[in-house]
Amino acid sequence: MRPTLQTVADAVGVSRSTVSNAYSRPDQLSPELRERIMEAARKLGYAGPDAAARTLRRGKARAIGVVFTSTLSYAFTDPYAVQYLRGIAEAVERTGTGMLLVPVSLHDEADAIAAINDAVVDGFSLYCLPDWHPALKAIQARGLPVVRGQLGPGFDDDVAYVGIDEAAATREAGEHLVGLGHRRIAIVGEYFAEGGRIGPIETPQPDEVTFSTSRERLRGYQEAFGDAGIDWADVTLVSVDGNSRERGEAAAASVLDRAPRPTAIVALSDILALGVLDALHARDLRPGHDISVVGFDDVPEATAASLTTVRQPAAERGRITAELLLAPPTNPADRNVVLPTELVVRGSTGPASTRRTS
Repeated sequence: MRPTLQTVADAVGVSRSTVSNAYSRPDQLSPELRERIMEAARKLGYAGPDAAARTLRRGKARAIGVVFTSTLSYAFTDPYAVQYLRGIAEAVERTGTGMLLVPVSLHDEADAIAAINDAVVDGFSLYCLPDWHPALKAIQARGLPVVRGQLGPGFDDDVAYVGIDEAAATREAGEHLVGLGHRRIAIVGEYFAEGGRIGPIETPQPDEVTFSTSRERLRGYQEAFGDAGIDWADVTLVSVDGNSRERGEAAAASVLDRAPRPTAIVALSDILALGVLDALHARDLRPGHDISVVGFDDVPEATAASLTTVRQPAAERGRITAELLLAPPTNPADRNVVLPTELVVRGSTGPASTRRTS
């Protein structure tokens, strides 16, 4: 029979609560008594109280969950995600709180809901969770504090939000390009949950795009290009099925190897933009001279690559998110934090008049 807390208590001749204190409140016991209890536990093969059960009894998990729709390895390899998680870590470590990464499937609803229901946490940070995802209902049902990182209809307006004005950020980037004379423009991004092939797609309106972040960033570009007289139907949208450098390179190749080439390629993340630069280099095309390239995020690699991009404060975003989860504000006005962005112009953009077109 598997030993229990009561088994150890009977062996030592003390109460269950005394054995429990030996594990959770050792200062309440004399060193001699605690050592007797721990020695009995070792002999009986008792590993200690169940952590999840102990958490439920005290009502606090002392951990916050970070929810994202990617593989677990993504959290440690994507530069923006690493900075965001660092910001959360800096906040939680000051309070002795932990962080639980909760990857949820885009395609397996039951698995995603189980991941949410099994998470022993005091609140959720929605790092990247589409506003239509079924896990949202499971999160709401938990009744825990939530901070979302994307706009969308999945939650009521009183749910905390920490993020940026995505459309305003890309509108500025779009104005930069049209100011340089660019009119043939391709936009590389992850648009639809069902994925599919990498390459140009029939240009949808932003409202038709599955992912809210991509939707808002497209909206900003659409506004900037429309103000310059560029018909949205003439913009080439290139779809990828994941945020990786390799996919960005493949997406760029699909428009660089046909005529007429775009004079500018916009990517909805720096990782994709770095892949676009790889495609240019493979064809002896010079960024900022032959083809202009714009990214989004300003990850550390962007500086070395001289990539024009939109800078957003990843670490600060994570830190504020954690602070709102650890101490939810009572004033509704304090639950929504919109952080500033900045267009960082580097060598990967230049006037369209210097470009080769074929």
